[in-house]
Amino acid sequence: MTGYPPSDRTEPDYGRLWAGGVATAVVAALAAVVGLLIARGLFDVAVLAPKGNGIWGNANTFTYALCAAVAALLATGLMHLLSLATPAPGQFFTWIMVLVTAIAIVLPLTLTVRTDAKVATALINLAIGAVITTLVGTVAATARRRRRDRDAPAPTVKWDNGPHYYS
Repeated sequence: MTGYPPSDRTEPDYGRLWAGGVATAVVAALAAVVGLLIARGLFDVAVLAPKGNGIWGNANTFTYALCAAVAALLATGLMHLLSLATPAPGQFFTWIMVLVTAIAIVLPLTLTVRTDAKVATALINLAIGAVITTLVGTVAATARRRRRDRDAPAPTVKWDNGPHYYS
């Protein structure tokens, strides 16, 4: 122990982290819906639905949005776990999310469907991954609170007489 106060006087506020995670889940679900609407409505690409179902598609639209929301909540749980167990949770979180997003981009490109549907799905997955990574990372960096007094340094003792060897 050096006697110096700790340089980081804050700790994670997990309530705010999870509130931000729920908000991120809503944004991720909406990003999935917007991506599907753009692919189907503007570019006439049948992503996750047959062409006859229109731009809103079928139940797969809801399922895709729900999966995006669940992914955001899983990412929040990952950040919570990393905050408890690792020295640099933000860096580990970013790397894990970039690699998971890369998997989500490459996976649809391996399917045996039309090329335009593959590319559209990969781009939607990229957008969802970017939304989740940036929002959860930002929320975790800002969801902090001051530490309690248990970590406060000992008070300074007043020395009235000075050292004896100066007399």
